Amino acid sequence: MVIREAEGEDWPAIWPFWRRIVAARETYTWDPDTPEKAARVLWMGPGKRVYVAEDGEAVVGSACLRPNYGGPAAGIANAGFMVDPDQGGRGIGRALAEHVLTAAREQGYRGMVFNAVVETNPAVGLWTSLGFTILGTVPEAFEHPRHGRVGLHIMYRAL
Repeated sequence: MVIREAEGEDWPAIWPFWRRIVAARETYTWDPDTPEKAARVLWMGPGKRVYVAEDGEAVVGSACLRPNYGGPAAGIANAGFMVDPDQGGRGIGRALAEHVLTAAREQGYRGMVFNAVVETNPAVGLWTSLGFTILGTVPEAFEHPRHGRVGLHIMYRAL
């Protein structure tokens, strides 16, 4: 597996799993009916550094790195991660996370925050294993299709 900075031509390979993950309504707070053009801006728009994980010629995951705040707080990053659901359990998410944490540090970020991690998301275990802590939880903020109302964690890690 190779992780590299994404190019505009990678979007057609990202879009199918982006759409599938967001439409599932289990891990992202974005509108499940987001049209492709708007989704591309959300993921690959200005001010974002996007990475892809490739297995051979296939894009199997992607990550988006951006500042979480502006001005005097611009040193805190935010990131999103998606792995093609058909490729889960292969360590792709962990490899992308480690790559993005290193890239964020190299780009001068001092810390990373996740603003809305669905508490039932299996990735919570990945984030805590990588040193993120749960700063707080907004109770019953997310309508999960299987679990009903669940909380959204705010997670942080210094870089």
